[in-house]
Amino acid sequence: MSGDDVSGDGMVRDDRGGRVRRDASGGHPGADGAVAPVAAPRFAVSAVIIDLDGTLLDTVADLAAAVNAMLAELGRAPLPLERVRDFVGKGAEVLVHRALTDTFDGRAGDAEFAPAMAAFLRHYQRENGLHARCYPGVVEGLDAMRAAGLRLAVVTNKPHAFTVPLLHQQGLSGYFELVVSGDSLPRKKPDPMPMLHVCACFGVPPERMLAIGDSVNDARAARAAGMRVMAVPYGYNEGLEVHALDVDAIVESLHHAASLVDCV
Repeated sequence: MSGDDVSGDGMVRDDRGGRVRRDASGGHPGADGAVAPVAAPRFAVSAVIIDLDGTLLDTVADLAAAVNAMLAELGRAPLPLERVRDFVGKGAEVLVHRALTDTFDGRAGDAEFAPAMAAFLRHYQRENGLHARCYPGVVEGLDAMRAAGLRLAVVTNKPHAFTVPLLHQQGLSGYFELVVSGDSLPRKKPDPMPMLHVCACFGVPPERMLAIGDSVNDARAARAAGMRVMAVPYGYNEGLEVHALDVDAIVESLHHAASLVDCV
């Protein structure tokens, strides 16, 4: 093989058999570091699953306020907003464990965790949505997807009690036929169960589904379910670089994502 081969998995394979991640902006790095134009991938699907925190909405200020109110109640020092941003992604319980231990993998003891979790939920009930905002291109992207005839679902690790009010408050609930929260099923992302649940509810096979998210949890859940997946470069990815994710395309916004989707 000479030159680069654009494969169906959203990667560019070079002459040495390497895999170079490319985004959907129409280019990939050449030998001299310059970006050579390539055709953007297209996605023929019937439905789209979209993550909530970090993909549809920027909610980190609300989460950080609740985390720090919890820590203050326990007589602990607050965490910087950027530290909380890195801790977001695997649900409320993991966020509380991470905040209490100030580590990614630490787990607080039961005696400490139980009152902390209760405090976080109480404070987040107050903070949920106060500072949240849609990312640029979200409404335009949802409008375009719905106009194209795509069925839309939200799959999030956020508890149901916070998910539905937040979507309603932000004017997004009407776009989605189905909302699957972190406590809707026995397992949450990165497990594929929530993704496959949407497939079953919609009657759409995984190969005709597209998942859009911002984190390794979204990518792993979609891949394990047998779905194509896009990632947005903003949001919360536990401190990881989005270009390291196993995804088919990186898109700058949901509006950009909608331009690459053909409804079948």
